[in-house]
Parts: sequence; C-alpha cells; structure tokens
Amino acid sequence: MSRICIVVEFTPKPGCFEAFHAHISAHAKATLAEEPGCERFDVMRVLDEGGQPDGRTIMLVEVYKDMDAVVAHRANPRMPIVGEGSKPLLDGRKLSICSID
Repeated sequence: MSRICIVVEFTPKPGCFEAFHAHISAHAKATLAEEPGCERFDVMRVLDEGGQPDGRTIMLVEVYKDMDAVVAHRANPRMPIVGEGSKPLLDGRKLSICSID
C-alpha cells in the first residue's frame, strides 16, 4: 500500500493568523504523539517572493503510512474539537489527499 500525503492550505481570517497557527501547531504535535501511523506533520508559513511570511496562508503537509492510518486520524476523538476551534479563525481551506509513489 502507498503512503498517503495530505496537503492543506488554510486562509486565516484577518487578525487570526497567529491564533490559528498556534491552534493547528498544537494539533500537529498531538497527532504525532498519539498516532503511530502519522510519520510527519509539518505546519508551514507561506513566504512571499522576498522570503518573508505572507501572513495570509498556512499550509500543512501530513504523511501517513497508509490509508488505514488516515482513517484512524479522522476517527481521532480530538478531531471535532480541532474543527470547532478552527471555524471561527478561518476564511477558507483547501485539502488534497495524495498517494506517495
């Protein structure tokens, strides 16, 4: 079975960038600690062409050992809490699930 990568691009609401960054970083740390199927969970600040944080976009790259690990991640009882905590901080989200060949 292929490893699975989840890539998420978030657009925090104006004034919510740092709060969302802290919120999603705590989620990343907990996921790595709690879920053996999660191999990597990076939280990234998007940079502008000059190499400075754009202050508008946060991206995640998550790597799981297989689709069963993704299913287990989605079933983690913490996920609804993360979702509810994210809603008031976000204007948008784009999620892509990819196989790593």
